[in-house]
Amino acid sequence: MDADLALVIGLIIAVFAIPAVVSALSEGHAPRVAAIAVLIGGGLVAFAVMQKPGGYAMNDLPQVVVGVIGRYIN
Repeated sequence: MDADLALVIGLIIAVFAIPAVVSALSEGHAPRVAAIAVLIGGGLVAFAVMQKPGGYAMNDLPQVVVGVIGRYIN
């Protein structure tokens, strides 16, 4: 798996898991599925950072996301 693709998928999963965690906690339930989603997203982001020499800078993230989306739309 490409490191850029892993980073983008991990970020998307982690961002979508945040409302699930908040919802589960506000309803008094244990956020089991949301916690698993956070772990998967974090694992993909960690994998991507370890695979890319030098890692990613915060300034690079928009370019990486647009590049991955553009690569798979075309």
